Order: sequence, then C-alpha cells, then structure tokens
Amino acid sequence: MRIRALALTGVMALASGLSSCASGPGTPLESKGAASAVIEDSQCASGNRAYFGDTHLHTALSPDAGLAGTKLGLEEAYRFAKGETVTSNSGQKAALKRPLDFLVVADHAENLGLAQGLADSDPELLKSSLGQQLNEMLKAGQGREAFYLLVQKMAKGSEAKISNESFMQNVWKYNTEVAERFNDPGKFTALIGYEWTSQPGGGNLHRVVVFRDNKALVDQILPFSNFDSENVEDLWRFMNFYEEKTGGRVLAIPHNGNLSSGTMFLPRHQKTGEPIDADYARMRHRFEPLVEVTQAKGTGETHPMLSPEDEFAGFNIVDNSNLGGIKPTTPDMLPYEYTRAALRRGLQLEQQLGVNPFKFGLIGSTDSHSSLPSTAEDNWWGKSPALEPSPERWKDVLIKSSKDPSLDLTALQLGASGLAGVWASGNTRTALWDAMNRKEVFGTSGTRLTVRVYGGYDYTGDELKAADWAKRVCAKGVPMGGDLMAASEGQIPSLLIQARKDPDGANLDRIQVVKGWLDADGETQEQVFDVSWSDPGQRKPRADGKVPSVGSSVNEREATYTNTIGAPTLTGYWKDPAFDPTQKAFYYVRVLEIPTPTWLAYDRKNYNLYDEMPETAPYTSQERAYTSPIWYNPS
Repeated sequence: MRIRALALTGVMALASGLSSCASGPGTPLESKGAASAVIEDSQCASGNRAYFGDTHLHTALSPDAGLAGTKLGLEEAYRFAKGETVTSNSGQKAALKRPLDFLVVADHAENLGLAQGLADSDPELLKSSLGQQLNEMLKAGQGREAFYLLVQKMAKGSEAKISNESFMQNVWKYNTEVAERFNDPGKFTALIGYEWTSQPGGGNLHRVVVFRDNKALVDQILPFSNFDSENVEDLWRFMNFYEEKTGGRVLAIPHNGNLSSGTMFLPRHQKTGEPIDADYARMRHRFEPLVEVTQAKGTGETHPMLSPEDEFAGFNIVDNSNLGGIKPTTPDMLPYEYTRAALRRGLQLEQQLGVNPFKFGLIGSTDSHSSLPSTAEDNWWGKSPALEPSPERWKDVLIKSSKDPSLDLTALQLGASGLAGVWASGNTRTALWDAMNRKEVFGTSGTRLTVRVYGGYDYTGDELKAADWAKRVCAKGVPMGGDLMAASEGQIPSLLIQARKDPDGANLDRIQVVKGWLDADGETQEQVFDVSWSDPGQRKPRADGKVPSVGSSVNEREATYTNTIGAPTLTGYWKDPAFDPTQKAFYYVRVLEIPTPTWLAYDRKNYNLYDEMPETAPYTSQERAYTSPIWYNPS
C-alpha cells in the first residue's frame, strides 16, 4: 500500500513546535480555557443504547505490524469493521458475523508508515542507520526479524527513531482523511486516534489517544510520540496543549497493565520517581478516564495472587514477562499491573491527595495488528498475520525474547479479546466520546453481551420490571461511571443491574458485584458478591456465600456447546450488606457467561490437530463483561 502524498499546510509550524511547547520547562499542568469545559450528552438521555466497537486497532501503517507482514491498511480496516468481506493478509476471505458500531484506528505514532516508506526506499527514512538496516532485512525477506529488532529498540526510546516530521505529516493527514471518509454519523463512527508507545525497559506504558474532533482540528497537530518523551506527564501536557490551541477534546486509554513490569499503576511520577502529588493525580484523572481491562495479550482485571478469594480471578492471565520479553514478571510487580488493585489504591490516594488518579472506567479492545478487529472464538482472525487461521498458528511466537525463551509471548497465551461497550445517545463521534469521558462504558472479553448498572439510595428492585426501567431509575441514581453522594442517616446504596446474552452467543451464568473499600485503618479491602444467577432453584449459595458452578455443556473435542444451561437474561437488585457511610468505596459489576470453547478448541477441531496440540492448552473459558465502577465518597 502506497501512502498518497498530501499537501502540507500552514499548520506545520504549529505541529513542529509541539515537543518543546508540550513538555518544556514551566508548562503548567492545570487545564485552562476550553479544556476545562464539560461537553457531554445527558446521563439520562432517553435514547441511550449500547454500541460495540474497538478502540485499539493497528493497520499496516503501524511499524511493527507492517514489518511483521500486515498488508491491509486503513481502508480495509474500516471496511472489515463495517461488515464487508475483505481479503486477509494471508489471502483468505475474512468477514465479521456482525459489523462493529465504531472503530479507533490506533496506529503507533513512532515511525508511522515505516514499512510502506521502506518498501518505497524513501530517502528520508534511509538517512537513519536503523532505517537502512531494516530496509536491508526487508529486501532479504526477513520481515519478522526486522519486527523483533524494532520491538527491542523501542524499549530504548529514541534509539528506534527513523521517521522525520515531513514524512510523518503526510502519513498523519492520510490517516485523518480516510477516517473522515469512512465516518458515517448514525451508522458507523470512525474516531480519530493513535497510540503513544512508551515502553522503558520493555514495560508497557502504551496509551491510545482518542480525539472527539474532526480532521480540521486534529490536522493542526502531529501525534506526540515516545520519541518526544517517554514520560506520560509530557503526553498529558501535549493533550492539554491541543485542547487549549484548538478548542477540541482528547482522552487517553492506558493498555492492560499486565506487561508493564509493575509500572502502569505505580503511584510515582514516571519522570522523577517521586511519589505522585495532587497535580499529577488531577491530570491523570482528567485525561485518562478509561482503562483497557482486557485485550488479546491478557486480561488485567485482577490476578489470583492479588484476589485469592475470587474463584474467577484467573481468567486469561499472561504474567511471564513484560513487552518484548526483556524482564520476567515477579510477584512484587502484580499490585501495580491490575485494575482492581489500582482502583483500591485510588481510594487511598484520594484520601491523601484530595483527588483519585485511578478513578477510571473499564473497556476492552483487540490490539489487533492485522487490520482485522475480530473477537469471536469461532471466527478469530488473530492478532497478527501469522495468527490468521491456519493449522500452524497455535505454534506461533508473537514476540520473541532476546534473553530467554521462557519470556516469549506465544500464541497459546493469547485470547480472542476484547470489545468496548458504550452507552451513548447516538452513534456519532461526540456522543460516543462523551460517554467514554463520563465512563458510562463496559468491557467484554469479546462477547457482545450487554450489561447496564445504576446505583442509588431509593431503589426497591421493582423498577427492573418496567420496560423503560433505565430511564426511570436514572432520575434518582447514577449510571456506571458515576458518583454517589454522601449517604444520609439510614441510607444504604443499592445497585440495579440488567444483563442480556450475546444474541449469537452463550447464555449467562451469573452477575457479580465487586466491592472495594477503604477501612478505618486506611487499608483497602475487597469482596466479590454473587447477586443473580441462572437456575436459582437448584443452585443455592454455599456456607461461604458462593454460588456453585453452573456446570458445562462444552464438548472440547468437537468444539461445541449448548445453551441448555444458563439464562438469556439476568437482573439483579443488590444492597450493600456491610455498608459503612464513613468509608470510601467503589462497586463494579462482572457478568459471566456459561463455559464455551476457545479459538484453540475450534482450531484443533477444524484442522484435526488432536495429536499435535497440547492437552494442557485452554480449550474452554467463561467469557465475561466488566462495567465501570460507581464510587461512594463520604465527603
């Protein structure tokens, strides 16, 4: 795919000044001017519905994807997301069962368009010795080796820099032009975005940067990259600069933290290593309202070592190394890699600083690097071209460690995850972005089950019987992502929950509420409550309060299951049984489906690999959804 040359405009001067202006000495961290405006649709909008999409897709323009063999570009990505059939990177016909509602193409800002430029022997890229080396490797047919080399270089920051401003300007304008062309308000939304790819020492601190705005505003800047700064504080300064200069809006979504070497939710300044202060907390709270809780490279809700009492904590755990296989993961890193632990720590930090830096909503996305955002286990198009359907893909090493094979990231560790669910008043850039910004979102492991939650003090549970229950209860409560006011004497918070199965998927097992709170000693606690479950007449809670397993209808050998267990819908009315009005708390909902086959089970069946694939591979899982929390603050 060749990148069309686009004329440079007068905004080049503005873009070229971003590095110094965004991160230079004395840049104020407080948001000012247009950036302080609150622009969002009503949380009680009568037309709200759930829209499904992917906020984290890479195309051939991402340097790692392009070097690793991705041929499909922006147009194929949008066409595939809209439900059209495209020819995959491996030459197969590929299509989704159902189109997505929205998409964020989040190609890496660092060396954007590298593979295409090298294929054309672009003289600007060959000025770099690394560019020359990668070019020679590509000509020798060593694309995967070139990809591995670039990943290792990215851990060293600016050592990986090849592209320059002139080249970047053309590619970025091409990116925004295609997004504008495929954006179809009311039918399909193409949100403009990119990925900032900081990974010091291999620790994954990546963020997807998502704009609310159209091409006219976004073209006034160039994406801020790891080459400008590997420190997230400087990324926030850039975002603040963008908002002040253009009047636009922008947010960032941190990746799942399980490959971050214990740094994603570390309560220290990335730049100085000092404990975070209120200024840092305000900026993180402002610009990072969401976190990616699940994607192909692992689920980052919690870990069995962090939540030993949670019987469902071990879902899609990838914890052997950081990104690039540079450093093994150790137990002391885990508390700073997982979202539930971060949500708990946020309560402590709010007590100390007056603002919660980890007050985020939860979504899922794919992080696919093949231009094909797919999440169905029986129709998974993989994370990279080598992981497109084939009898060999289960053997693939996605990222090879240069230090130790035990630190490799392999196909057997990957999940067909995930999706972002957004409750919005319409399928437009503004409506979807505003809903993301207010955290009225949920993430799934790839299934399209829907879940809705409201919290308040005056619910009875009878509200769920009404056809328009959400509209009614919103007037006296808050949706997921919201804040409960301090309780008056005798008040106890309750949640109203409704979950519906994926119309083409599995029945539901149970609804759970995850509570975290700050106790009287200043320590954080957590507890998981079963709220509603299928077949309640037969499945009675045990003495420990936990509901027995739903069982399984999966035939792993045949890669089949039946909906003879579970329920198509579940509702729940839950009142906090141990509420203390003096203690900070959060509540989020987790919904589990009945067990179903994984993509590995389907591959084993489809390609007759019973004698080849390992018996210990995960052939069954329970897909799930996670909602954004509702917070309670006694002050």
